[in-house]
Amino acid sequence: MSTAAADFGLGLRPEHYQEIAASPGRVSWFEALSENYMVPGGSPLHWLDRIRRDYPMALHGVSLSIGSIDPLDSRYLDDLKALADRVQPMWVSDHLCFTGLRGLNMHDLLPLPYTEEALNHVSERVMHVQDRLGRRLVLENVSSYVTYAASELSEWDFIAELSRRADCEILLDVNNVYVSAFNHEFDALQFLCAMPRERVRQFHLAGHTHKGSHIIDTHDHPIVPDVWALYAEAVKLFPGVPTMIERDAEIPPYEELLAELDTARVIAAGVRREAAE
Repeated sequence: MSTAAADFGLGLRPEHYQEIAASPGRVSWFEALSENYMVPGGSPLHWLDRIRRDYPMALHGVSLSIGSIDPLDSRYLDDLKALADRVQPMWVSDHLCFTGLRGLNMHDLLPLPYTEEALNHVSERVMHVQDRLGRRLVLENVSSYVTYAASELSEWDFIAELSRRADCEILLDVNNVYVSAFNHEFDALQFLCAMPRERVRQFHLAGHTHKGSHIIDTHDHPIVPDVWALYAEAVKLFPGVPTMIERDAEIPPYEELLAELDTARVIAAGVRREAAE
């Protein structure tokens, strides 16, 4: 299905399966968490197939661990390819991070050192995954709470160069840019401006938890005004990029997420009007 049909979407969550199926057409597309559907049979796959009949779908993973020094998980890649072949998603995404080391899964999205060595390493792994899946990979910038003394590049320069070397695309998480910019005291707009326009495939929006001295990316609150403002800047820089809202905890009623998605629509429409004047 063409990506032209995708503009404003939501994360596919079990709490909303029945409402989505009962009233199609209220969003343009859904993003499904890959790992939730990489098992044979069962209720999740039933609902995925059911909703996929009415909507374009993207797949979004959390377990690829593309930045790890451990070997890529061949069984995981086989299962992901089988799921992608079944769903025929608009794109397949995961995070630019590592989730474990030496066989230990830390169940977190851990940032990389931004070095030339890491850039070469990740580029080779991305190209391998793309060859295995038979499609481009879309990689998301993560929220981070630590930096590495060894880093030689900024995060934004690392991501931009990786997208060029590996011929992959970027899932630009606007909330994660905001969170990391606050935590590490960099200019969020500089990050956005460094992204290659032709490589940005998707936006993520989400809520977070502000702890005063730092922000944690929790996906359990509504989107805050400052993130909406940064989103408006992103839309100016990357017009027409599909937008999706994530909520992974404290899941609200479907209507609340639809109302939040309407806010994204209003902001994007306002940016388009300003550009046309």
